[in-house]
Amino acid sequence: MRRHPYRRAVSLAALAIVGLATLAACGGEDDADAAGGSSGPTTLRLGYFPNITHAPAVVGVEKGIFAEKLGGDVKLETKTFNAGPAAIEAIFSGALDATYIGPNPTVNAYSKSKGEAVRVVSGAASGGVALVVKPGITSVEQLRGKKIATPQLGNTQDVALRFWLREKGITTTKEGGGDVKIVPQENAQTVETFTSGAIDGAWVPEPFVSRLVNAGGKVLVDERDLWPDRKFVITNLIVSTKFLKAHPDVVKRLVEAQVAANEFVNANPDQAHQAISDHIGKITGKPLDLKLIKQAWPTLEFTNDPIPSSLKTGLDHAVAVGLTQPVSLDGLYDLTYLNEVLKAQGKTEVAQP
Repeated sequence: MRRHPYRRAVSLAALAIVGLATLAACGGEDDADAAGGSSGPTTLRLGYFPNITHAPAVVGVEKGIFAEKLGGDVKLETKTFNAGPAAIEAIFSGALDATYIGPNPTVNAYSKSKGEAVRVVSGAASGGVALVVKPGITSVEQLRGKKIATPQLGNTQDVALRFWLREKGITTTKEGGGDVKIVPQENAQTVETFTSGAIDGAWVPEPFVSRLVNAGGKVLVDERDLWPDRKFVITNLIVSTKFLKAHPDVVKRLVEAQVAANEFVNANPDQAHQAISDHIGKITGKPLDLKLIKQAWPTLEFTNDPIPSSLKTGLDHAVAVGLTQPVSLDGLYDLTYLNEVLKAQGKTEVAQP
């Protein structure tokens, strides 16, 4: 039987309307997600390291400061890392939205992504790094022929050691040669290798500085003494540029949480010590010794200022010792929300570099 042309036209028109409606619905969902306007809660995946130099993050999570400031419409998921490169890879893969991290991984992420992947939105901590050596070593000249550990080839402490030695006329190589043999190893190994005599010292962050001192070492160089006003960034807070664009309101609340966490840490040191010990215990199965935390605490300053000048200087040092190439850091910092939060609280704003 021959179909009526009018009925066929109506059917095609109906299908077209259904198709357009479906496309519109899909497009609306995508647009809403991109703008942070989806009806469900927004998930923020936050990374940090379970150690003292990341105290604002550790305390902020443990005491519920982040959850409170982010609000009920934001679902906080936390991930812990032991090294900067792993956290950066998580950012690159889309598995992480923001993380507390050191200056050298921050520069690497910005450089590798040609300035696209991340933005620094706040500082977190300054200081907390030293060169600890055997008691018999009293001068830089006595380091010749010795083995000194750093956490990782090209990491922040590795660059600091190599540049300091270079300034003193002492050579090193990436392969572990030169006047001083630099041995990259996990921080957790340093106490064992130090006490066994496999290394003669280490340039490390807290709490490993204090652990080495307690194992019989002595501080030869407090890195604070090498910087203007004894300030240099050891930890800052970065966010994925993609997440920042999609959810600026959530990023502002994250910065509010960071400022609140630093305020708590600075105003309530004893409670902060206990929170750090408890939280690290939950993650590792063994609480961090409170005496060790208190021993390390005076070497650190918890500040919202990311101290951009020190990060730029650190990059210059890495270039000087041949561990990286020059790169422009223009656009790395977005301190808009930090300064909005500080201004609203009557606190001193941070200069945008």
